[in-house]
Amino acid sequence: MTDANGNDRVEQNGNPTPTKTVRFVAAALILRGDEVLICQRRPDQPMALKWEFPGGKIEPGESPEQALARELNEELGIDADIGSLVIRSRHTYRTGGAVDLQFFAVHTFRGEVTNHIFHDVRWIPLRDLTSYDFLAADRELIKDLAAGKLL
Repeated sequence: MTDANGNDRVEQNGNPTPTKTVRFVAAALILRGDEVLICQRRPDQPMALKWEFPGGKIEPGESPEQALARELNEELGIDADIGSLVIRSRHTYRTGGAVDLQFFAVHTFRGEVTNHIFHDVRWIPLRDLTSYDFLAADRELIKDLAAGKLL
């Protein structure tokens, strides 16, 4: 069972009790030929300098696609055409918190990619993904992408 904030809940003595906080996130695999856009977190952020795919939290009332379009505009200044869902996964961190990730393909967008919030932004060949230090929640995905299994 989940509450209005998307937190998992269990019944305990007849009362719902939160077990962990789950953040619902939409992320983009922005593709250009055999390259994908990756972003590096800033030194002042949690999980500093780890690499990730652009995107962010799905706000109440937003579809994952709407959230992702909004986030890409805020983070990179682009108007993206959100494509199909590539994969959905859930990762639980050692702290007990969890993230529910939906990754969408983005093949076309309008505007120039402009870094508004990241430490670094790079286009890299898909095959090179495993040489970057990604967030733990993305590691299985990047192995599959680098191996040509998902796209």
